[in-house]
Amino acid sequence: MKHFLASLCLLGPLLHALAQCTSPASEFQMEGDYLIGGLFDIHHVRSPVYLDRPEAIDCSSQPFILSHYRRFQSMRFSVEEINNSNNLLPNVSLGYEIFDHCSDTQNFPGILNLISSNGLIQPWGEQRKNLSKVIAVIGPSPSTHTLTVAPLFMVDDIPMVNYGSTSSAFSTKIRFPSFLRTVHPNKRIIEVIVSIAMHFNWRWVAFLYSDNDFGIDGRDLFIKMIQDTEVCLAYTNSLNYYTDYSQLFKQIEAQRIRVIIVFAYELAAEAVIGSAIQLNVTDKVWIAGDSWSLNKRLPKVKGIQNIGTVLGVSQTVVTIPGFDDFIYSVKSQNHCQNAGQHKFCNQVCNCSSLSAEDVIAADPSFSLSVYTAVYAIAHALHNTLQCGAGRCNGNITVYPHMVLAELMKSNFTLLNRSIQFDENGDPKYGSYSVVFWNHSGVAEEVGFYKFHQSIDFFINNSKIQWYMKGEVPTSLCSLECPVGHVKKQHGIHKCCFNCEICPNGTYINSTQDPYRCIHCKETEWSTEGSTSCKLRAVEYIPITDGGAVLIMVGAWALVGLTFATSILLAINYNTPVVRSAGGPMCFLILGCLSLSGISVFFHFGKPTLSFCILRFLPFLLFYTVCLACFVVRSFQIVCIFKVAAKFPKLHSWWMKYHLQWLVITVAFLIQALLLVISYSLFPPEPHNETVWYPDKIILGCDVNLKAFSGSMVLLSSLCFLCFIFSYMGKDLPKNYNEAKAITFCLLLLILTWIIFATVYMLYRGKYIQTLNALAVLSSLYSFLLWYFLPKCYIMIFQPHKNTKQYFQGLIQDYTKTISQ
Repeated sequence: MKHFLASLCLLGPLLHALAQCTSPASEFQMEGDYLIGGLFDIHHVRSPVYLDRPEAIDCSSQPFILSHYRRFQSMRFSVEEINNSNNLLPNVSLGYEIFDHCSDTQNFPGILNLISSNGLIQPWGEQRKNLSKVIAVIGPSPSTHTLTVAPLFMVDDIPMVNYGSTSSAFSTKIRFPSFLRTVHPNKRIIEVIVSIAMHFNWRWVAFLYSDNDFGIDGRDLFIKMIQDTEVCLAYTNSLNYYTDYSQLFKQIEAQRIRVIIVFAYELAAEAVIGSAIQLNVTDKVWIAGDSWSLNKRLPKVKGIQNIGTVLGVSQTVVTIPGFDDFIYSVKSQNHCQNAGQHKFCNQVCNCSSLSAEDVIAADPSFSLSVYTAVYAIAHALHNTLQCGAGRCNGNITVYPHMVLAELMKSNFTLLNRSIQFDENGDPKYGSYSVVFWNHSGVAEEVGFYKFHQSIDFFINNSKIQWYMKGEVPTSLCSLECPVGHVKKQHGIHKCCFNCEICPNGTYINSTQDPYRCIHCKETEWSTEGSTSCKLRAVEYIPITDGGAVLIMVGAWALVGLTFATSILLAINYNTPVVRSAGGPMCFLILGCLSLSGISVFFHFGKPTLSFCILRFLPFLLFYTVCLACFVVRSFQIVCIFKVAAKFPKLHSWWMKYHLQWLVITVAFLIQALLLVISYSLFPPEPHNETVWYPDKIILGCDVNLKAFSGSMVLLSSLCFLCFIFSYMGKDLPKNYNEAKAITFCLLLLILTWIIFATVYMLYRGKYIQTLNALAVLSSLYSFLLWYFLPKCYIMIFQPHKNTKQYFQGLIQDYTKTISQ
């Protein structure tokens, strides 16, 4: 009673159909010690069937598929070949129970028959008392059919060795623990299709797929695999009984798609190609999946050449020895002459009109997979029964799970191929062929794709006769950009873009990232539209440079002249000219001018931290002393001639306490303090100038102008005071007018640095250091030549003017002029 109720719970209403469908034996059955179940969709339900109640479908009333009938015969041949040989299963015979599985929802009588024992199905969860009469099942082919029936076999660990279900779902062992297959999952064939598209640089493709688990899985895998490639999915649509092909091809044509991938079962593909011919669709490349790439009828259909070029991916065709003879033998026996000669529902083929030649010439796809599946089960049974030495151990009770365990460990050779399964039950062997439908109506092999252990892909382009008469068709949304241009995507597809040239300082690496201009490194440069960067030329003024040598010679000459001037002043120290020039202050000025000249030598050579420090420090520090001396000297000159008469006490106080030295010392100390602070916080550092010249790196020193602003303000203030005091004495005696000399020197100094600042704003090349050194040297020479040289000239060539009487006469004449 329990078994009866359990059967009702599964599909009770269908049991009524079981009793009505029985009949005598046919080629769908063969007795044996161990039975293998077979599910083949010899017929196929093309359009949906809607019923008011659960009812088993009569598959023989549906469209017949010759290629599937060939697979059915492959199983029969494999079993009989094994039984006729004593090598694999001696003293053991295999039998089979095969059903025409044409529907995924209305074919359960056959499934219930396979999992039943003596007409009963044991409830799940109870201890097994009766065994199913089959040790394994082969098929069915469509993934949707397998997804429907597989759970019924998984419960009892009955191995399903599938020959045609390629959906990725079956690689999940948690859901399908006893599922194996001798055909590769969709992932592999999609890999081949993507490789073909990339090989011919087809980037704008359409993907048409069966509206079922097989097609949807293929579409999802295709979308995933092209993510990191140049291929774009321009259009995708499912194919079913209600597809409007006219509208479908209009949409494809509107998007200028020339490559159409048809990932569908045989009948759906025939409908697509037939509609394309009828609707006069031309100039396309069609890529066929392995379900229909070896179709025998379509390549010979009238008008097939007009639709374009058909390429396909197929299983490698291997001739099975003895199969043709078996078909001739079967057809000579006329098994199927009477449709009533079948034992059970859907065990009839209505194939009496078929000749042996028709079956042999049918599409051979998946026939080898069926053959391999039967042999895999036989080898597993061989190991389970511990066969050897010409016999098998008949005392072993064989359970399906024992066969499953041996199947997972399969390792045998069949037709020169090593048959093994991975941990997911997928095959670890095999390859795909790339075929081309030539003008003779034959699927000609033009390439291959091998993926164990490494990928090996090849296509012989010369064998393909393109519809463009020699030229490989293109399928692009946008034409390739010229060299040096970046792709700017517009819309949702990366294959649709505008081209923009990469600007200076960037380059494009089309193989790495054609959508981005890459910035060159700081040490590199590039012109507009470059594909690589060049190293920048590193420039600085070496010490051996001609201009540098001349300036350094000038600096040494400055030292020599200051030394000579000092000697001359020392010799004539007590003369009026030396006294009027400043007396002891002259030696301080000359010494500071020499020390300031040290800076000139550090403007040349490769900049280092010490070079950058010494490039500015001596000049800023000691030139401050020079200017402070001239400020004091200018003030003294004005004080003697103009202030002393009006403010005698101020002059007396200035001379009594030697305030001139106090002013010089304070200026020196303030500048020294400012420089110590500036150099401590923001020391000048070597700097690479990369902004002004894209193809060069100018080595220089980076000076923080804000940090050194205090020093610059002090220098500017001293210069301004000096200029004011010296300008006040512009009308002093002609031969006694140091004020005019100082004013002229200051004008030269100001002019020199104005010129340098102007050039610096316009030019930052390597010679800016030469100009900087020249400006420093000019600042030093302006005081040496225009202040001290005239006095040296008087002491050497006009000694009569270097007397007290001469100076007193000048002063008396000036006093008379003032009093008048």
